[in-house]
Amino acid sequence: MARSPLMNVMVQAATKAGRGMRRDFGEVEQLQVSIKGPSDFVSAADRKAEDILVKELQKGRPDVGFLLEEGGEIEGRDPTQRFIIDPLDGTTNFLHGIPQFAVSVALEKNGNIVAGVVYNPITDELFTAERGNGAFLNDRRIRVAVRRDLTDCVIGTGVTHRGKGDHALFGRELRAIQVDVAGIRRMGAASLDLAYVAAGRLDGFWERDLKPWDIAAGILLIREAGGYVSDLNGREDMFDEGHLVAGNEIVQKALLARLKGA
Repeated sequence: MARSPLMNVMVQAATKAGRGMRRDFGEVEQLQVSIKGPSDFVSAADRKAEDILVKELQKGRPDVGFLLEEGGEIEGRDPTQRFIIDPLDGTTNFLHGIPQFAVSVALEKNGNIVAGVVYNPITDELFTAERGNGAFLNDRRIRVAVRRDLTDCVIGTGVTHRGKGDHALFGRELRAIQVDVAGIRRMGAASLDLAYVAAGRLDGFWERDLKPWDIAAGILLIREAGGYVSDLNGREDMFDEGHLVAGNEIVQKALLARLKGA
């Protein structure tokens, strides 16, 4: 598949950051004997990956600004565009030696996500999408799953934990969904969960308390794969509200109805 110049820049940045992350991941297990060592090491790996992404993207698109998980917002000369970056989505998985994490890069232009990349450097799976051009996994076209009945569906989510989220609300939402579905999965990296919805591995997904860098690339992947994404009010305010629900047209609507009832 021939990639656009923009996608080449984004893929090169994500894969270069991913190579460094893969090397760092191999060191994490050796640090588990120390309580403080692993978390400090992962923080350094996160910052290093972000630095690589910014440097590579600036080389290819010097006028574009950034919204960064670690570094905050950096204004570019072109105020209509910004890269939205999560250099290490799935930090807890990385810290515990679980190979389910990703580099996530999206380009927002005039308030719309126009390109996205999600890359798992351990599995070497590269999910890409450009607005109007479809979604791909390692250059193979992907589509959302076609299941229509929730009883056949596996749904992804994020789980509240100590210090994060409304535990009572999550319990109600979980009960509202789990009674109707074939399974629920919590894998620990929202960008990959959304990529899995785009690829038809998960039939749907919902989560609260998310940041733009967690979801920007994944939103475009799903839409370019024929899926639907909204906030939990059925609107387009995912970045402002920090929550979303996704799936094919039927599943997304069914999940949304149940979550509203919770």
